[in-house]
Amino acid sequence: LFRILFLKLTKDVYKYLQRCVENNQDFNVQMAVKASIITNGLKYSLATGNWGDQKKAASAKAGVSQVLNRYTYASTLSHLRRTNTPVGRDGKLAKPRQLHNSHWGLVCPAETPEGQACGLVKNLSLMCYVSVGSDASPIIDFMTQRNMQLLEEYDQNQNPDATKVFVNGVWVGVHSNAQQLVTVVQELRRNGTLSYEMSLIRDIRDREFKIFTDAGRVMRPLFVVENDIRKPNRNHLIFTKEISNKLKQEQQETSTRQG
Repeated sequence: LFRILFLKLTKDVYKYLQRCVENNQDFNVQMAVKASIITNGLKYSLATGNWGDQKKAASAKAGVSQVLNRYTYASTLSHLRRTNTPVGRDGKLAKPRQLHNSHWGLVCPAETPEGQACGLVKNLSLMCYVSVGSDASPIIDFMTQRNMQLLEEYDQNQNPDATKVFVNGVWVGVHSNAQQLVTVVQELRRNGTLSYEMSLIRDIRDREFKIFTDAGRVMRPLFVVENDIRKPNRNHLIFTKEISNKLKQEQQETSTRQG
């Protein structure tokens, strides 16, 4: 939208410059640049929801900005967590209206409107959230200190079985002991040293370790189960009742101090 309005502004400046040259007048920047073009264009789009040029309202995308629903707290949350599939409502194809396997735990299977929008307008699950994102450079520096070989220094002939390390889809280096690296990074994330939003994926078959810290990832909370055969609490939840009681006690102490 801003690009369209800015192009409109530059065209007007160009036309004014042409007129100045033809009429042999001095060029005045204040007369050439009309600030109201961008301001009024943004105001119109935010007010009506038609995302595009005002003169081409028919071809503009409708409903981009909406008035937030404030009937109840639940309706506000539902409105904020709504997702829209950009497919025509008149189509009779059933596939776009159905839930995909990858929606498990992320999209509510029940909450959807009736009528033509059924299945095309979905809602995020109750405990689902979208990641805010964080800087990736600290985790790269940390792994470099933990014997990760940078991509520029990597020689495939010397270490052909090394695990590739990707951060936000970018290949940053390799590591010869991937299991140890994954365990250390997992522990740091669980004790709060690293961001809880960080996603860690280890692909043993392809020898890849993927880390994601970027914004816009749909996430959901999971319980952690201990799977180390050497530990006595194997197949048990790491989040125990003692930890839950400790968290409750800390919350009560914090609220008492604030009150």
